[in-house]
Amino acid sequence: MAQANRKTLFLLVAPSAVLLAFFILPLGVAVITSFEFPHPTLRHYQRLVSVPVYQAVYLKTLRIAFTTTLVSLLLAYPCAFYISRLSSNARTIAVLLITVPFMLSVLVRNYVWIILLQDTGLFNRMLLGSGLSSAPVRLMYNELGVTIAMVNMLVPYILFPSLSALLAIPRDLELASASLGASGVQTFLSVTAPLSANGAAAGCLLTFIVSLGFYVTPAMLGGTREMMISNLVAFNVRELLNWPLAFSLATTLLASTVVLYLIYSLLVPSSTAIRAL
Repeated sequence: MAQANRKTLFLLVAPSAVLLAFFILPLGVAVITSFEFPHPTLRHYQRLVSVPVYQAVYLKTLRIAFTTTLVSLLLAYPCAFYISRLSSNARTIAVLLITVPFMLSVLVRNYVWIILLQDTGLFNRMLLGSGLSSAPVRLMYNELGVTIAMVNMLVPYILFPSLSALLAIPRDLELASASLGASGVQTFLSVTAPLSANGAAAGCLLTFIVSLGFYVTPAMLGGTREMMISNLVAFNVRELLNWPLAFSLATTLLASTVVLYLIYSLLVPSSTAIRAL
């Protein structure tokens, strides 16, 4: 037993060293720099609270992340439910069709969305050609364009956890519900939805956290008018050379993520499927 424990500790040395060198230490440096040690001060954090532009960017980041998560859930869960009802071969093809486009670079996909959403893009040409609009609709350099592109990139973050949870539900439970006289909607509401809620919730949490840190998409499709926190961090580092303020922004965003995860842990302390069963 002691030898097995030593082998386990030995195997943990390398990943622990990588985690320490490339995650914990840089994170610690960022937090320390935000307080300007060795002469600690809270002036940068006070500035985040007192300056309206920082408050507006922070609230906009939360709003875009929430909207992206909600729309992704509305698109991903029905898709996951449909895929879970397919045969094994058809399900494999469906998952492949969803996965392959996301092998493209994020930068490439953003350029594709620029082509589609610009004033002379495909969507506006369709609207003008169909007579639904007499002038090009503004689909870029606003929250709408940023949200559309982010949803396109983040739908799989909810789809795959939801699909995994749906596939883990024994079909016997749904058949038993139907045999007791429950309709399809009643079976879904009383059996399928509660047992798959944990997977969907985990996907929503992951999507929201990833949305908070998006940088390339807001920069390309939102421009300077739709700046998110990550863009503001980059602006302070590259343009203003104000590293402490940039690190205070990043630390605030990290703290929000930690709080969100703690709330999720309290609301979902254990598997929803186990509690339902």
